[in-house]
Amino acid sequence: MPVLPSEQRVTEITWTDTYRINGSTMRGFAISENKDKWYVQLKLESEQHKEAFQRHSLAGLTMNVVTEETPNRPKAHKYAFDMESYLKSNGSVGQLQISQYELLEQKSGFITFMAGQRFKMKQHIQEHFPISLQAEAEALLIGSREQMSTDMQTAYETLGITHLFAISGLHVALIVWLIYEMMIRLGVRRETANWLLIITLPLYALLAGGAPSVWRSVSVTEIVLISMLLQRKIAIDDAFSLSIIGFVFLTPWIIFQIGFQLSYLAAFSLIFSSILLKSSHYYLFQSFIITAVCQLIVYPILLYHFYEISISSFLANLVFVPLFSFVILPLNLLILLLTFILPSITEVLFLFYEPVRGMLDIFILKLGTLPYQMWNPANPAVEIILIAYLSVCFLLVSLERKKSRFISIILFLFVIGFIQISPYFDSSTRISFVNVGQGDCILIEMPFRKQIIMIDTGGLLRFDQESWKQTNEPYEIGRQVVLPFLKGKGINTIDTLIITHADADHMEGAEEVLRGVVIKEIHITPGSGEKEVMNDLWMEIEKRGIPVYEKKAGDIIVSDYFHFQYLYPMDEIYEGNNDSLVLSMRNNYFHGLFIGDLEEQGELDLVEYYSHVLHQMDVLKVGHHGSKTSSIEQFLTLVQPDVAIIQAGFENRYGHPHPEVVERLRKLDIPYLQTGTNGTIEVKINKSGDMSVMIP
Repeated sequence: MPVLPSEQRVTEITWTDTYRINGSTMRGFAISENKDKWYVQLKLESEQHKEAFQRHSLAGLTMNVVTEETPNRPKAHKYAFDMESYLKSNGSVGQLQISQYELLEQKSGFITFMAGQRFKMKQHIQEHFPISLQAEAEALLIGSREQMSTDMQTAYETLGITHLFAISGLHVALIVWLIYEMMIRLGVRRETANWLLIITLPLYALLAGGAPSVWRSVSVTEIVLISMLLQRKIAIDDAFSLSIIGFVFLTPWIIFQIGFQLSYLAAFSLIFSSILLKSSHYYLFQSFIITAVCQLIVYPILLYHFYEISISSFLANLVFVPLFSFVILPLNLLILLLTFILPSITEVLFLFYEPVRGMLDIFILKLGTLPYQMWNPANPAVEIILIAYLSVCFLLVSLERKKSRFISIILFLFVIGFIQISPYFDSSTRISFVNVGQGDCILIEMPFRKQIIMIDTGGLLRFDQESWKQTNEPYEIGRQVVLPFLKGKGINTIDTLIITHADADHMEGAEEVLRGVVIKEIHITPGSGEKEVMNDLWMEIEKRGIPVYEKKAGDIIVSDYFHFQYLYPMDEIYEGNNDSLVLSMRNNYFHGLFIGDLEEQGELDLVEYYSHVLHQMDVLKVGHHGSKTSSIEQFLTLVQPDVAIIQAGFENRYGHPHPEVVERLRKLDIPYLQTGTNGTIEVKINKSGDMSVMIP
């Protein structure tokens, strides 16, 4: 992350219309006095300040600020949200953390005025639409998806219909048609109507949030309309090309935006597949071809960015595209218009529309829970992405020309198959210590993916907050860190999930993991299942019918490659950290030990009972995040690992790892790594037994 040099300290910023107030934090993009664009974070001081900022559009608001350097945190893992890429794709030079600010003025200007109108439109929707319909109306009418719940977003992603809430070519086409037909019916000349469209379309793009899909549609429409008025009608593919050139010339960084890439690729596929689209006059078949062509052209880039694609989208789009395009979107436009001119009628309409729309949401949520809808092979290398695109282009060209179709289909399926099975070629064993902040999560992959074991899932300790400080959607380690890691690796099934003990930072993320992948069985330490912190997890376990087994010293996990044995606890009375499940993983050339939050007494027990086997280890997962109460000298002297891994968060509030533990490791010449500072750490053991440790 770029660090702000002292001689370039920002002292004044002007907010853009891209910002969000969530909980006690305001985040968004602002322009500094030297015209650089920054991603700014501001901690709100009080509920009154929050309400004052929420009351008006902040676009154009200028502040004097005192900034701090943003800590250079490592990414959680290579599949996690990449802040640097996000900043680059938005033309930002870096991040600013505001520690003090003073309001100066609200700058005026056309863009600021339009941002204000969009803000007023959002307020109008929130005042006149029922709460249950506000998220849909904001997404469809002004391109804002801030209110959409996580469950609904997940369901739409699973069905492959998220694009319905991105204002796109179909939305713009409908708006153009409505405005044009209205003007013609009112007696406006066609030439005048075209000029009015040329003027109003950019205004609509600004009101709709200015997403790449909106500007792509508007710019192409503008180019075609202008060419018609100049009596030099331009071909749609030329207009499309000019639109791309204009975008890249004005904002080169936009090529890094996923929305830009997907929007132009989908439009490109439809423009240059006109012969295929005309091959049938049946609506359903044409709709299927449109969906198939779009999905084929974007599937490699979806795998590259999101590691999965929806299989059910082929059928779901046949139903939901016409439903949203010709029923739900026009209804929202009509209701919005009526809220301005005849608000009393909208109340009657909502009496009928709201329950029907609610039933549709329930149906979509149910569909989204059906299994086997997502293809999640793994994150392909760039070379594979390029080969996949070549196979797709060859397939579409051969289908259009009706030549070499068999060869092109075989090549396409071969590439698909290779992407699917490539992770299973790996003969090495991989142990990943996932950076989940202040918590534990370890993933063990056997050679050829024949067995997957996960030890803990990370999680957050939740503290009570004032209601105004609470975020709209709570941050979830399982959903936002662990699942993307599993998806990036193409892991859909975990054979054994081990919950070392009942602490939130070890198991709170398990609920989301259970919802995202198949878990065959769960191991817990005796007595821990009765703890209150486990209640929500038990509900998810029972819902999915997953067998749960209490394990203690002497129990094993059957494996073809390693001997997995639990060394601890030795009794069935759960008393906390010192009853953590301790797992030994060993064969002729490797020995690893994972000890959860084991503290001094537990380590002394290991020294007493297992001194004959716990010596000269290869890898040790340090107990209790490097706390002062663990990693005693007798234990470390016995195990003397080649590398010790500490799972502790970046600049965590507990000061882990404790300086005494660090000093002890140094004194004994034990190399150590910490997930909070090094990111996710991967230990690779090849088939000959050689071990390597990899960090980002």
